[in-house]
Amino acid sequence: MTKRTLPPRRFIKPTFEFLIEKKRDGGEFNQDEIRYIIDSTLDGDMPRHQLAALAMAIYFQGMSAQETAELTEEMMLSGEVIDLSHIAKPKIDKYSTGGVGDKTSLVLVPLAMASGVIVPMMTGIEHDYVVNTLTKLGSIPGFKSNLTNDQFAAQLGKIGGAIVAQTPDLAPVEAKFHALRNETGTIPSLPLITGSVLSKKLAEGAEGLVIDVKWGNGSFIKDLEQAKQLARSMTRVGRTMKRRCVALVTDMNQPLGDTVGTALEVKEAIELLKGNGPEDIKDLVLKLGMEIVRLAGVAGSTLSAKQTIQRHLTDGSALEKLKDIVKAQGGDPAFIDNPDKFPQARHVRKLPAPKRGYVHTINAAMVAHGVHLLGAGKNSANDKIDYSVGVSEIKKVGTQVKQGEPLMMIHYNDEARLEQALEYFKNAYRLAPKRPTPPPLMVERVA
Repeated sequence: MTKRTLPPRRFIKPTFEFLIEKKRDGGEFNQDEIRYIIDSTLDGDMPRHQLAALAMAIYFQGMSAQETAELTEEMMLSGEVIDLSHIAKPKIDKYSTGGVGDKTSLVLVPLAMASGVIVPMMTGIEHDYVVNTLTKLGSIPGFKSNLTNDQFAAQLGKIGGAIVAQTPDLAPVEAKFHALRNETGTIPSLPLITGSVLSKKLAEGAEGLVIDVKWGNGSFIKDLEQAKQLARSMTRVGRTMKRRCVALVTDMNQPLGDTVGTALEVKEAIELLKGNGPEDIKDLVLKLGMEIVRLAGVAGSTLSAKQTIQRHLTDGSALEKLKDIVKAQGGDPAFIDNPDKFPQARHVRKLPAPKRGYVHTINAAMVAHGVHLLGAGKNSANDKIDYSVGVSEIKKVGTQVKQGEPLMMIHYNDEARLEQALEYFKNAYRLAPKRPTPPPLMVERVA
């Protein structure tokens, strides 16, 4: 593990008031000022109320590409940087801004590994109602998500991939910024999102990054133009830092795949690794997977990339890599061979369509909130996650339904929790007499 030691510089420290006013008035920070802000945040020298004012100034005034790149680098260098130079193969990670029913990481990590790519995936907490990848993997008995940086690097050298929790000594200043942004309403700040994501991903040893920027009612990014701007910001900063970077802007105005939950989503991911599963998520896995192998240099052309991904999705090799990850991290690989071993809810109930028509819109966030209420999420640290609950067989936008036909199947254990969740599920769907045009899954590619 490495941490850069910076040579001393002649730098007259400005007051925090000066820095706040400079950004408030649209000024651009130089590298020394950004380094001073990061050091002062890390050391606790900048009072919290002034740091909040600075975050708000950045939110309204933004930062240039150069400022954002320097912010990202200083955040990355605020802690340890994992050295993976002893591993000869290309090291490419994938990041998603988070979405409802998004189990693509569970498929893409083993898929990339089977294609000859090292995948150093560390993941953190996503926005409130989204079940993160580590929580889903927690449905496998014994699975451990907390590894040290040395254990993480060793596992990458041994099997070629890992899906673990972000360690606190990587980009530690980012955690301070993220907590502050949560409290001050500045989470949507594009330069701060860019710095947050890239500082952690590059600190974990990734040489390149494929980013899935989701927009819509199931994402914290509600505006399409903002999603496009974030994709451009991330790829531009990645290039400035001499890292390979590609971003796809994708739709999150309805759940991805047929399930939302924990164990239900892992089971769907297993089906995808057998070449089956819903078409929308298969299409997204194919597109993101092609970007990973091309970025890694494993496949030179679009056709070659497509053939590589399709081959490993159907020949069983990617499924074996998922078993390797589960086994290496203490989980029971028998659950991958036999998904019926996963916990199942005591009750399954349909959500009936109130009338005949076409599914016009689905509010993915409401579906996720309902699943959270069933017990798939935590409201406090002491809460236990119910890995068996969730929804399946989700009817998608454009689907015709008859009155009483199920819009989804609800897997639950507690009647009181079901009653709370039902209000969200019912309000999530809007039916109309005419068939709508389903939105395109991929909106834009930024490279």
